[in-house]
Amino acid sequence: MRDILNSERFADLAPRQVYAKLLDEQQYLCHWRTMYRILNEHSEVRERRDQRRHPVYQKPELLATAPNQVWSWDITKLRGPHKGTYFALYAVLDIFSRYVVGWMIAERELASLAKTLIEESCQKEGIVEEQLTIHSDNGKPMRSKSLALLYADLGVNTSFNRPYTSDDNPFSESQFKTLKYQPDYPDRFGSIQDARVWARQFFNWYNFEHYHTGLNLLTPVSVHRGEAIEIQQQRQTILTAAFAAHPERFVKGAPLVAGPPQAVWINPPKEVHLP
Repeated sequence: MRDILNSERFADLAPRQVYAKLLDEQQYLCHWRTMYRILNEHSEVRERRDQRRHPVYQKPELLATAPNQVWSWDITKLRGPHKGTYFALYAVLDIFSRYVVGWMIAERELASLAKTLIEESCQKEGIVEEQLTIHSDNGKPMRSKSLALLYADLGVNTSFNRPYTSDDNPFSESQFKTLKYQPDYPDRFGSIQDARVWARQFFNWYNFEHYHTGLNLLTPVSVHRGEAIEIQQQRQTILTAAFAAHPERFVKGAPLVAGPPQAVWINPPKEVHLP
């Protein structure tokens, strides 16, 4: 009976439909309830014909508790002087400190340029084997053979977005949004040299002067270089003195200055509560 139900003729029909069709052909093999019981015993009370199924991609879960443990990188387009012309901005970001460890602007997206940028960034930061994981989306430069060989040579682990899941790379996306929402960000750049001059000023501000809300209003460079605790203590001293002088101005009691987050995740597990 199971073979009949799963045959080419009946695989698309519910047991009641099979039962009625067989009766019209003057065949009684069993009741339709029995057909359901047979299918249920083999977990086949469902679409029985083989179906093409989308693969299940593992969600990347990356944890950084210090600088230079997890980097995120991506490429975004900057509009050039004429319609349809673009420059490619490559940026590599440390997710713990939000510090941009490397960037470049080129005429187009090339795996060879990405390889050079990441190799130089690793050398500048003194990365050693098995220290770092680099996360990116699934673009052609990110999945290139030359970059994979570089990662293997450097002892760098890799992580990639799930297909069609843009929020698997939230730190790079957020950083690019900050860049493009700057008041002086132009609608178009007159040349690649103009774009590089503007970007150099932006990344200098972003790394050294920007009080990042994700870092409790610390600058990326202070967290990246381990200066955040000293700055936190200095701020606490000032606020403690202000509270002692005018406690009535602090309706919630003595202020406490927060330091940078102790753990930064890409896709934290459900049981993890971010600090």
